[in-house]
Amino acid sequence: MEKYTLSAVVNPEDDGFVSWCSELDIASQGDTIEEAVENLKAIEPCLEDEDAELSVEHPLITTVEENGI
Repeated sequence: MEKYTLSAVVNPEDDGFVSWCSELDIASQGDTIEEAVENLKAIEPCLEDEDAELSVEHPLITTVEENGI
């Protein structure tokens, strides 16, 4: 099996955390950051699907500061 390095963006939501992988456009959740990321790693079956689309380009991740929200 080929090894991939994918991004995971984790955000707090309600009483837990949501993790999102931009390369596969899928999300998962967990009670903790670690759990949300671990649950996202369960994407292996998606990578084995021959119809799955994988963007091999890594996104630019940055932050934007906004005042007055």
